[in-house]
Amino acid sequence: MAYVGIQSQIWRNNTKSVLLLLLFPTVIFALVWLFIFFAVEQQPEQRIFYTNESFLQTIPWVALGVLIWFMTAYFFHTSMIEKATGSKPLERNENKRVYNLVENLCIGSGMKTPQIFIIEDDSLNAFASGVDSSSFSVSLSRGIINKLNDEELEAVIAHELTHIRNRDVRLLIVSIIFVGIFAFLTEMLFRSFRFGGRKKDAKVLLIAALLLAVVGYLLTSIFRFAISRKREYLADAGSAEMTRNPLALASALEKIDRDSRIEAVERKDVAQLFIDNPQAKEKEDSFSLFSLFSTHPPIRKRIEILRSL
Repeated sequence: MAYVGIQSQIWRNNTKSVLLLLLFPTVIFALVWLFIFFAVEQQPEQRIFYTNESFLQTIPWVALGVLIWFMTAYFFHTSMIEKATGSKPLERNENKRVYNLVENLCIGSGMKTPQIFIIEDDSLNAFASGVDSSSFSVSLSRGIINKLNDEELEAVIAHELTHIRNRDVRLLIVSIIFVGIFAFLTEMLFRSFRFGGRKKDAKVLLIAALLLAVVGYLLTSIFRFAISRKREYLADAGSAEMTRNPLALASALEKIDRDSRIEAVERKDVAQLFIDNPQAKEKEDSFSLFSLFSTHPPIRKRIEILRSL
């Protein structure tokens, strides 16, 4: 996949971020309207009128709830990710090799050097995070630092820097936050339906709400997955452009493919940030509907493309 140019890619991802910011709340409001429509007990000819009236009254509260959720996740996602992955700052005197590789790539690309974190795990993986220049970071596992040679590690770092440079990270964080809203609502409603003792009418209403939440979760997930898969191809291409050595990244991906499972990572939203999703290894080899909901393209396909550049 040809790399389309840094400014064009930044513009595209910024545009997608704005569209996502508009799209996800739109889905939320649409599902709230449908829920009220099913909940209102009126004659058919009056139902839409009362639905609209009730919906207008709920808009400020729904908007406030979404805004609080979004702002909390947006500003505290870095600490959440650090906790979920067990990453910690890597000091320069602890590993000058990594700092030299990162700084040389940043100087060559005209980028500000991001923070560097390390995950104490012998598996091979890495990810980028952050929403602005003050929070951008690259996290590397102990295994990927120790088991890759300089050219391979440089290519992996260039892949993660491309995510930062293209604003892929911010785009993905925005999508993860909104998908998380639907995941939370779906789980909450499912638990309420499963364990709550309610009257028949209330259970019917709860089932309707649960189905609507599931629809919202599936729709927003599909939006996110479509974005996520393409960004990996583009970051691979960006790494090849930055290092002028696509074979180094191909070689690194082959080693990563053998052991990318970071033991500390249990959350699906965090796992998809990595260069290779550590939770998807068992399903990648089989052709199924999973491929439509995959956060990453098959790593063998990525290697094949890199070897053809």
